[in-house]
Amino acid sequence: MLKLCVAGAAGRMGMAVIREALAKNHQIIGAVEAEGNPFIGRTLRELGICDSDTLIVGSDKIIEAARVADVYVTFTAPVAEVQNIPAVGKLGKRIVLGTTGFTEEQDRQLRDTVQGRIPVVFSPNFSVGVNILFKLAQALKSFPEEYTFSISEIHHTGKKDSPSGTAKKLGQIITEVRGYTQTVYGRKGISPRQPEELEIAALRAGGVPGIHDLIVAGSYEMLRIEHTAFSRSVFAQGAVLAAEWISHQIQPRIFSMEDVLGLS
Repeated sequence: MLKLCVAGAAGRMGMAVIREALAKNHQIIGAVEAEGNPFIGRTLRELGICDSDTLIVGSDKIIEAARVADVYVTFTAPVAEVQNIPAVGKLGKRIVLGTTGFTEEQDRQLRDTVQGRIPVVFSPNFSVGVNILFKLAQALKSFPEEYTFSISEIHHTGKKDSPSGTAKKLGQIITEVRGYTQTVYGRKGISPRQPEELEIAALRAGGVPGIHDLIVAGSYEMLRIEHTAFSRSVFAQGAVLAAEWISHQIQPRIFSMEDVLGLS
């Protein structure tokens, strides 16, 4: 049984993580939300999230919330993570981070904060299927040079960052194996594709939890690999799996879901 502190506890992902953790007999001993959130000061039971008297506190009390936790699990916003992760890191707590949308500077700052200090799992997507997709993408380098690679993703209208962190990660893998030097995010007007370009397209529609397509096309055939998330619970399931795994790690470094799943 793990003791977890969950940030973004009243958000959709936070609630999904809490429910998945409790289903696996873990404890939620800390719950954190952004300053000004209307649910601060209320219990998880009062909000109907689960049968627990754990109080949701503001980020100004994050140290108290995480002090006795085994693992800190967080799905919030980049600006919040830049403040919260260093505070939790000083406590020496293991961390599972699923927030996306960081700038290069924010990402560097976070990595510098934890690297060599504590065991953490950073991942743009905690779905088991998506991480196997990442592994499959690495094997596609065998396609002949004239085959083109494209990525598309669809998410709910409330998603703020675009393209998704998953699409970016997939794009990084394809860029490395195929040697692309430019990325095109959609097209308009007269814009024929160039050999050095990778295409990534993002759509925002309804309440879609997440659909990612990797398309490889030649003159006479096309390979299409699609991952569809039916529910945010798939990401919560992976995050709890990562929390269980990182709780046994002692090496102070940044791990990925590839490490968690034994794919690396």
